[in-house]
Amino acid sequence: MYRFYTRKVLFLFTLLLLAIPYTWSQAWHADLGNGYYQNPILNADYSDPDAIRVGDDYYLTASSFEAVPGLPILHSKDLVNWAIIGHALKRQIPLEYFNTTRHGQGVWAPALRFHNNEYYLYYPDPDFGIYLVKAKNPAGPWSEPILVEGGKGLIDPCPYWDEDGKVYLCHAYAGSRAGIKSIIVMKRMNAEGTKVMDTGQLVYDGHESDPTIEGPKVYKRNGYYYIFAPGGGVATGWQLVLRSKNIYGPYERKVVMDQGYTTINGPHQGAWVQTQTGEDWFLHFQDKDAYGRVVHLQPMVWKNDWPVIGTDKDGDGKGEPVLQYKKPNVGKNYAITNPAESDEFNNNRLGLQWQWSANTKATWSFMNVASGSLRLYTDLVDSNSNLWSAPNVLSQKFPADTFTVTTVLKFRPNANLKNEKVGIAIMGLSYATLFLKSTAKGSIIGYGECLDADKGNPEKESFIDSVANGSIYMRIQVKKDAMCTFAYSTDGQHFQELPYSFKARPGKWIGAKIGIYATRTRQINDSGYADFDWVRVGH
Repeated sequence: MYRFYTRKVLFLFTLLLLAIPYTWSQAWHADLGNGYYQNPILNADYSDPDAIRVGDDYYLTASSFEAVPGLPILHSKDLVNWAIIGHALKRQIPLEYFNTTRHGQGVWAPALRFHNNEYYLYYPDPDFGIYLVKAKNPAGPWSEPILVEGGKGLIDPCPYWDEDGKVYLCHAYAGSRAGIKSIIVMKRMNAEGTKVMDTGQLVYDGHESDPTIEGPKVYKRNGYYYIFAPGGGVATGWQLVLRSKNIYGPYERKVVMDQGYTTINGPHQGAWVQTQTGEDWFLHFQDKDAYGRVVHLQPMVWKNDWPVIGTDKDGDGKGEPVLQYKKPNVGKNYAITNPAESDEFNNNRLGLQWQWSANTKATWSFMNVASGSLRLYTDLVDSNSNLWSAPNVLSQKFPADTFTVTTVLKFRPNANLKNEKVGIAIMGLSYATLFLKSTAKGSIIGYGECLDADKGNPEKESFIDSVANGSIYMRIQVKKDAMCTFAYSTDGQHFQELPYSFKARPGKWIGAKIGIYATRTRQINDSGYADFDWVRVGH
């Protein structure tokens, strides 16, 4: 009787433990919890951010390049704490073109605006033109893309609706496609904002003073039209503001923020936002190489109808970025929030932090709700290629300078098909991976590394050990200067660290990513699969 009672208590206690949700400390907090924040407010690769306020809510979007879904939409109540609420682009168009991985192509710097009770999001594809998607709710659904203007090299669009009813589109040019750069043009659009109506006028040429000027954002204040635009290059430039009483110019020029004596290089393009209490703030990005283009928040004031961004220690009207500052006054205090990182795979959809490397096939993945896991089926890849060209790599951004990512998976290869491969990777122009691979003698665990993967170099594999069917834990530690180490375990407690160290590299215009995948090199009528029970990211 006593033994039965003890077993019953232990059983009920076990059920209670299983019912408690697993908590995993997140890798970075911008909110310091004492009324101050630290930069970056988004320590992840949200390149070319644009942001707006609608009522008491703030929304931000960013470049997403080839990733699917694209155009992330983030929400905040205080400009410091952000959460991903959706994506504006389900698939990249043209569909056939983006069914193949197109690194560095796709969605470049977008612009988000609220007009006529709708959210307008203009984005450029440097190879096809400028598109528009719209929504009543920023979390979606969003409309299918409308081509506003076709052409190569049209980038960084920003719309402007003037008080007289006229509608404009300001944009820059990519030299790699257009054969010209460092200029900003202004064009008329139709009343609906869905079509460009003329060839436009040159409003600023930055060749002499502001080479590689790009990312224009148009605003109006006190009778002046303002164009906020960065010059001088992503990693080495400055933040410029142009102003004029006429939208076509001529424009006066002023540098309003540069790196100064700080460690914040760039600082590059972003958005002016005013709080409901009347404070002015500026969001911009900093290029941190393998960590991507992270987002900073800067205080902003107006002096003599010019903005001053950051702190102006010498009073010359040009600021420099801050690393810590008092949080924006939005009238209330809000809970600390961060974009999603870990995923328990217990829902019927992937977490919003995940993106594929190309338009997706329905057969790549399914949520296995019964077991609370993500099932990745192996998909065909070219045996002569490397993981860089595989479209079915599921990835997310680096969330901090140092962090650990751990996953546990069960591999079920097809017994009639060898060389199926599943694993976890650090993806970039070079990549490294910890994997399981099926062979004629069973599954083996191994380490793969591919330097200059973008040049088509082969992945070099090192086999570590044979493994029995069952759960395998895989772990990557990202340390200072993006140095990565790999380890595995069969029980989740004792990890065997591999004798390899890999320095993460950025991708094409993006930071390095954490990836999981399942591939095969031969066509067959039924693939093997891997069940990923969870992916947890933290310190």
